[in-house]
Amino acid sequence: MSRPKLLVVEDDAGLCAQYRWAFPTCRVVFAGNRAEAERAVQREAPDAVLLDLGLPPDAQGVAEGMATLQAIRRARPALPVVVATGQGDREHALRAVALGACDFCEKPVDLAVLRTVIERALRLRSLEEENERLAALLGPSPIPSIVTADPAMLKLCRTAQRLAGVAVPVLLLGESGTGKELFARALHEQGPRAGAPFVAINCAAIPETLLESELFGYERGAFTGAVRQTPGQIEAADGGTLFLDEIGEMPAPLQAKLLRFLQDRRVVRIGGRQPIAVDVRIVSATNQPLEAQAEQGIFRGDLLHRLNALTLRIPPLRERGGDVLLLARWLLARCAREYGRSLRGFEPGALEAIAAHAWPGNVRELENRIRRATLLAEGRLVSAADLELAEPPAQEAHPLDLRAARMRAEREVIERALAQAEGSISAAARLLGISRPTLYGLLQAHGMDARGEGAAPEEALDAGRGGAA
Repeated sequence: MSRPKLLVVEDDAGLCAQYRWAFPTCRVVFAGNRAEAERAVQREAPDAVLLDLGLPPDAQGVAEGMATLQAIRRARPALPVVVATGQGDREHALRAVALGACDFCEKPVDLAVLRTVIERALRLRSLEEENERLAALLGPSPIPSIVTADPAMLKLCRTAQRLAGVAVPVLLLGESGTGKELFARALHEQGPRAGAPFVAINCAAIPETLLESELFGYERGAFTGAVRQTPGQIEAADGGTLFLDEIGEMPAPLQAKLLRFLQDRRVVRIGGRQPIAVDVRIVSATNQPLEAQAEQGIFRGDLLHRLNALTLRIPPLRERGGDVLLLARWLLARCAREYGRSLRGFEPGALEAIAAHAWPGNVRELENRIRRATLLAEGRLVSAADLELAEPPAQEAHPLDLRAARMRAEREVIERALAQAEGSISAAARLLGISRPTLYGLLQAHGMDARGEGAAPEEALDAGRGGAA
């Protein structure tokens, strides 16, 4: 019962017989018209649908097939549907894709190609199910601005929520683009300082010669151009939170001055003499290995001890399980609303590409790619090309095992014979040029019953070897 279920909507009995043997790794169920298809979608809960567009009472047209497609989409919007259409009817196939079909295949059907298309649809359904599972887990987030269903991230959010109520310094560690500033803002907004200023300063973005005056301020006449008294960002954050991003890039002289402030909680402006008391919570962040830098003398160890009273390590996106697909859909919906685009989602290849990509730039890279794709996508579904991602190469369907290859080839011939004989063992044996007992023996060896249903070739091979996984 672990095999995926494929619903075939087809009124041609001969094609149905072929399809029964064509998908040995699936449980195949059939429907001959729209009403039967609608009942089967509800009763059988298939994982994918193969739909012939030429259904009765409009077997020579596509109106009934299109109506069936729309009915299936209404009942199960996430169910992948592959349409089969007559040769040369590409316009109808593209119209079906616009209505929600995930792929199409032209008749006369090449079974090898059709297997690949159905396998792709089943992979899409697997990704959809994982996304649905994660979405179901996604309850009210401890930090509303962070979208996640990953257990480690949820635990981290709850930890940040608890730390918001205390004023101790917090050091946020994580790669660029993982959301360190979102955590810093959450520490501020969910604590008692929420009504006071949140001041963020990027220590790597400001030249060393200006960073000291930016942080500590200056008195009038302290240097050329200092025409008026100017408080620094530390004073601007009085009563609130100062977020020092990229703290690992702070120059050594400023590290000493920041340490003095953390010890005394007083600042002295450049050119001034009077210490000014400031009540501010310090939250810092870096993607640098500060402990290693402290051992090498690059970063002051005593300052590190002051900054990391509590440390939160934010995992990269590649370590957050299915969060990447969850975030991709959330970001696409948000960007579509922002730019007024009526995008319905991602193509199957785009979902596979998103899941396979390593995301070195983390959530920031994902957001940038989706924002760009939202603006540039020509269809209603975002493709891997729109995201400027390469679709992962198709995996080799079978291992390079000669015995297994022979078993597969033998099984395919048996399936074709059974299809042509419409399930008659005697007729299939005559077509194969073997006796009925020999055919029964082959069916048993391949794990198939008299109807041709059963285990996949590799499973039958394992059974013949007497081994267990």
